[in-house]
Amino acid sequence: MRILVLSDSHGRVDNMVQCVEREEPNHILHLGDCVRDAERLARQFPAIPMTTVPGNCDYGALDEPEKLIELGGRRILMMHGHTRGVKYDPQRAIYAAREYGADVLLFGHTHRPLVDFDGSLYVMNPGTVGGRGGIATYGIITINSKVFDCATYRL
Repeated sequence: MRILVLSDSHGRVDNMVQCVEREEPNHILHLGDCVRDAERLARQFPAIPMTTVPGNCDYGALDEPEKLIELGGRRILMMHGHTRGVKYDPQRAIYAAREYGADVLLFGHTHRPLVDFDGSLYVMNPGTVGGRGGIATYGIITINSKVFDCATYRL
């Protein structure tokens, strides 16, 4: 299973389309800022399941700011990160992931790609697919019988 992880699209649906075409994912996760972009992407690729959480720029969003989902037998905690203060101290988010028993913690908000693995928990920030500063990034989670991995890429 290939899971495309996007965050902080900020109107750049074209970048997200390029990611989908390049990676051909089985599922898409969007971590907020801007969820309306994710809705537009879902209309272009209706056969690919998508799960979203709102970000700090998703004013009036009624969806829950954190979701614990299971894909490919792995527990994934999704959040934008603003409600846990990830710009200043991602440890609050990591603590929440451990409390939920997650295998992967995903957050955005900082616009900086990150992948870390401590032997039991992957922490990934896909950066910004919106390309702030001229660099668009995204993440891929690979889950199959032989591989469980998280990585970030430049578009």
